[in-house]
Amino acid sequence: MKALSQKRRHPLAVIALLVMGLLLTGVLYSVASTANQAKADSGFSATDVNEGQKLFVANCATCHGMNGQGSASGPSLVGVGAAAVDFQVGTGRMPMQMQGPQAYRKPPQFNTDQTRQLSAFVASLGAGPSLPDEAMLDGKGDATHGGELFRVNCAMCHNAAAAGGALTRGKFAPSLAGVEAKHIYEAMETGPQNMPVFSDANISPEGKRDIVTFLKTIEAQGSPGGADLGSLGPVSEGLFMWVAGLGVIIAFTIWLTSRTS
Repeated sequence: MKALSQKRRHPLAVIALLVMGLLLTGVLYSVASTANQAKADSGFSATDVNEGQKLFVANCATCHGMNGQGSASGPSLVGVGAAAVDFQVGTGRMPMQMQGPQAYRKPPQFNTDQTRQLSAFVASLGAGPSLPDEAMLDGKGDATHGGELFRVNCAMCHNAAAAGGALTRGKFAPSLAGVEAKHIYEAMETGPQNMPVFSDANISPEGKRDIVTFLKTIEAQGSPGGADLGSLGPVSEGLFMWVAGLGVIIAFTIWLTSRTS
């Protein structure tokens, strides 16, 4: 015991413990990095990442930096994940047509393969939301439950009929008609522009699937009750009734007075 006590007090004991601590830290960091990289890769190949980097440097680095670290003209993309890139590039919002309060949806500049490659490169920069599982986009969720979730979480901006609506300072919530199922799902996961992020803790993957199903259901149904008047709710309906009703009353009054004379 005395010999062990003397070894613990040896001047090199502190250095040995420090080296062991550093080695242990390095091993743990390596394991964590590998796990994060596996999550970030999302099934992308090294070729996808390399080709995506070429596209990124040629088309995106001016604003977002050579390594996606961001600049005064664009935010950092480290950790935004593949889903954010697939949404922004796949809907044509990026690259932006011009600076403004909000990026507009327009025909995409990149094809499907190029969009995937850009997503792969940005995903390699840091773990983030991955591309949605195809099973979540099959349109076979519970539309009734999806409608409830949509009205509670989304209708205050997008309108109860998903027709969109105005926000502050020139921003707006776009109409969701004609939007691909995967882009709706990705928007919920990544929270583009003014939209909040609906993580799995807020809305489960199954709940997101139900919302997508609801939106696709009402899009397919159209307006079975007649003219939808833009689906803007009681404002447009009240205006129509006021103008049409007042017009009918005036026309009837003119007809009635002409008859009596």
